[in-house]
Order: sequence, then structure tokens, then C-alpha cells
Amino acid sequence: QVQLVESGGGLVQAEESLRLSCAASGSIFRINAMGWYRQAPGKQRELVAAAITGGSTNYADSVKGRFTISRDNAENTVHLQMNSLKPEDTAVYYCNAGVVTSLIPRRTANYWGQGTQVTVSS
Repeated sequence: QVQLVESGGGLVQAEESLRLSCAASGSIFRINAMGWYRQAPGKQRELVAAAITGGSTNYADSVKGRFTISRDNAENTVHLQMNSLKPEDTAVYYCNAGVVTSLIPRRTANYWGQGTQVTVSS
């Protein structure tokens, strides 16, 4: 079993910054990708940013230039630095990891954190 624990959410004003962190632990052979999703009330969960093994990153268009994802492979952690926050960034943010839990036989699974609330006031 794999656990993802998030931290760093909170209430801020527009244009301020927050840093989210997520630590993975448990039966981990390798993590293929780690990322952040968010879900606002009444909306579908959407990808915010992802960091793939090898160094590539993906961002939602709405956060490009404001958010930066970083990953520490040795520590199995991922961080999301969020700058110039806007009220429309208000959502529950979820950490996600694609984990290889066994090599022989090969087993992979997708895991989610419990979510952390980010609220941006105008």
C-alpha cells in the first residue's frame, strides 16, 4: 500500500503565494509520475501540473507562468509553488502518483492524497 500526505494549503489573498507539498510512502519500487490536480465546487477534477520521471513537466494553461512543480525523487516528494494566486485558483488540491509497487511481477497503481484546501480571496 502507498500513502500520499499533502500539506501547505490555506487561505490567502489574491496575488499572494502558497507552496503545497506531498510525500509518498509505503510499498514503492519507483514512481513514474507525480502531480497535482484540483477540484472546485461544481466542477470536474482537472490536472494542474505533473512531473514525469526524466524531468519533463506539464502544466494547465491557466497556471503556466505562475505555478512551478518540482520533484525530489530520492525523497518521493513533490512540491507545487503557486505564485500570483487568483480567486479562480480556489479548489481542493489533490496529489497524485503513478507508482510501480513491484517489478517482478510488474504491478503499477495510481494513488491519491486526501486533498488540501486552497482558498484565494479577492
